[in-house]
Amino acid sequence: MFTNREEAGKLLANKLINYKDNNEVVVAAIPRGGIPVGVEIAKNLNAPLEIVLSKKIGHPFNKEYAIGAVTLKNSILSDAAIEVSQVYIHDETERIRKLLKQRLESYYGDRKPVEFKDKIVILVDDGVATGNTMISCIQLIALQKPSKIMVALPVAPASAMKKIMELPEVSETICLSTPFNFQAVGQFYEDFKQVDDKEVIELLKKANKKFGYGKHNILNVLLTIFG
Repeated sequence: MFTNREEAGKLLANKLINYKDNNEVVVAAIPRGGIPVGVEIAKNLNAPLEIVLSKKIGHPFNKEYAIGAVTLKNSILSDAAIEVSQVYIHDETERIRKLLKQRLESYYGDRKPVEFKDKIVILVDDGVATGNTMISCIQLIALQKPSKIMVALPVAPASAMKKIMELPEVSETICLSTPFNFQAVGQFYEDFKQVDDKEVIELLKKANKKFGYGKHNILNVLLTIFG
């Protein structure tokens, strides 16, 4: 059980201490819950913090149950999508991509995403359930040809970690806890309050101030998306 996301981030940072002060390292967090975790890791490693935006595809009869995930450039579907209408999946994918484009314009204006080429990318979140969001983000990051992709998580079911560890794009994984009785990420936090957009912006600005990101350039983004 973690007290909050900040504690989880500090504990992960302790496991990543060998990457401290490495100019090739970039911490990439999945909003919104992954941002407080990423802030602590970036701060302790003295590394810049970037984001990977994401959005899940919900089941037509239960929107909270993910059957896949979509980014602006790729998508992934789970076995649960087999019996779902292809028309629904297509329409949801188009709807989600339209939403993501709107968010991109709203958050980042005309700024171009950071290039992760030849970088060591440490991809973090506050936890995963199915792993679909994380996998989609990994695949998108890999298109940038980083030198290494690492995945760092506070908590995840063993089944999700197995899928992530088997990906050829992933060089290393760290997961602090893989509990047997896994129902949802939030059950492993005492404080799992929602992180809103305003908090995300403030955290990113604060985390990257030393790297010269201004008021209207709070971060450089590798844009992907899942949820």
